[in-house]
Amino acid sequence: MNSNRTVLKAELEPLVGSLFQPTGFPDLGAAEFGTGQLLVESAQSMANWLEGTTWDVARNDQTAELNVLPYVRVVSSEGAFLSSSRLEAHRLASAYIMDGKVDESEGRDWLAQRFGLLKGRPLDNRAVARACFGLDPVSLVHGAFFAQPKWPWQPKIARAVTAFIEASGVKPVVSGGVKRDVVDSEGKGGRTAEGYGTVPHHRVEYTAKEITAYFTIDHEQFRSYGLSEPATALLEALAEFEIGTLLDHGLRLRTRCDLVVKEITEGAKPDPADAAQRIAKLAVDCAEELGTVTTVTHAGRGK
Repeated sequence: MNSNRTVLKAELEPLVGSLFQPTGFPDLGAAEFGTGQLLVESAQSMANWLEGTTWDVARNDQTAELNVLPYVRVVSSEGAFLSSSRLEAHRLASAYIMDGKVDESEGRDWLAQRFGLLKGRPLDNRAVARACFGLDPVSLVHGAFFAQPKWPWQPKIARAVTAFIEASGVKPVVSGGVKRDVVDSEGKGGRTAEGYGTVPHHRVEYTAKEITAYFTIDHEQFRSYGLSEPATALLEALAEFEIGTLLDHGLRLRTRCDLVVKEITEGAKPDPADAAQRIAKLAVDCAEELGTVTTVTHAGRGK
């Protein structure tokens, strides 16, 4: 590790067997490149997987290890849980937050005020970072883009943690199967688009000599936010918590893409338990910069 970047490389392998299913794109299929190389998981998708380590799906709340941190919780008019800044693709820039209400204020107006956005004044990126840290520190780890035409500025926070998975020495494995109709063998009961009939299908999976996960933590970006030392250290510990948790729990990216760590080939795997302890202590040290859980009420469009 140098003072600006931490790089971690982990060799992965399928948990069972040797085949895996890479990420695919509509009308493109798998992302093959070079000679025998393949993108298994994109940076965008890995950001979602890393962020997912902070959320407990069973409880619809953040993980117990991170309960000292704030986030934005979106509920219906009746108080039912809808989403959160940890689940939304644009995090704090989510449409459910923008179109929702905090007390009596519209979400986008509430955020613009928190960011200190003023017409005819330069954009204060540090003020935006401070506001985001107080609302949900995870947004400063994985980024957000506030594309609001009515705002005088559209603040953008890039990812400070970048991860992706590549494979080399890959070979396609073509197989297939049949969806059978056990009631109507002739397929006269209805259209296949409606679920009727016997339909053959094909599948393309891959084998690989090497599957490698790459992680980069940009410490310089964390420092550029202008937060206090404890707050900056908290962001670094949060990044380590996410990476360590993801690697420890395995990467079950899809039904046929369940990967585990074979070997760490560069850097050291973070200890998520140690990172969680540091986060708890650092949250006390920078308590004045952290807010509490914010509830946004989203009643639906036009309401």
